Amino acid sequence: MTTEARVAQWALDRRATKAFDSSRRFTQAQLEAIATLLRYAPSSTNSQPWRFVLASTEEGCARIADAAAPPSAFAYNHAKLKDAALVVVMASRAQMDEVYLEKLLQADDAAGRFATPEARATQQATRTFFVNSHRFEKRDLQHWADKQVFLALGSLLLAAEAMGVQACPIEGFDNRALDEELDLPAQGFVSTVLVALGYRSEKDFNANLPKSRLPEQEVITWL
Repeated sequence: MTTEARVAQWALDRRATKAFDSSRRFTQAQLEAIATLLRYAPSSTNSQPWRFVLASTEEGCARIADAAAPPSAFAYNHAKLKDAALVVVMASRAQMDEVYLEKLLQADDAAGRFATPEARATQQATRTFFVNSHRFEKRDLQHWADKQVFLALGSLLLAAEAMGVQACPIEGFDNRALDEELDLPAQGFVSTVLVALGYRSEKDFNANLPKSRLPEQEVITWL
């Protein structure tokens, strides 16, 4: 199978998993691969406005699952989070001030990304322009940070399929309760979306349902 055919097949095979086999866990190599993927996820101007909390133990998954515990309106997600082999809390940064922008610039510098002082200054000016446009003009910095988190989410979902494991993105949870449980606001973050990963249970009703998407001509335009 060609690389192109394999990627297309991942897209055709991927489904949001509705039930996980709680008896199956991830190997350390799998966990490390996912952590690396998240750390190196793309973001606008390499702003990296996120924090990822990974729960790979039964106790850790249970802590996160409490944010969707009955009688919560999100109770339908409780079992997914509790039974998963790994739950990723994807949180976005609440603020991006000059101190944080300087931290990013120093990290770029330490990585050897600047051949000249002019290149360093250009990176600083470009990133500051984008961040400040969302801070002061559009006033949607939190929303912009959320967008970057969803870029990482897309990478994670496709990578899971490539690794032969299943995933389910979850927006239905009590974010205030979870933020308090993980002390995220004190660290300058707010939870945005969860991803449950693991191995599909035989009870997953969605596994064999046909995929449903709009016709190609309605969603894709070729120029």
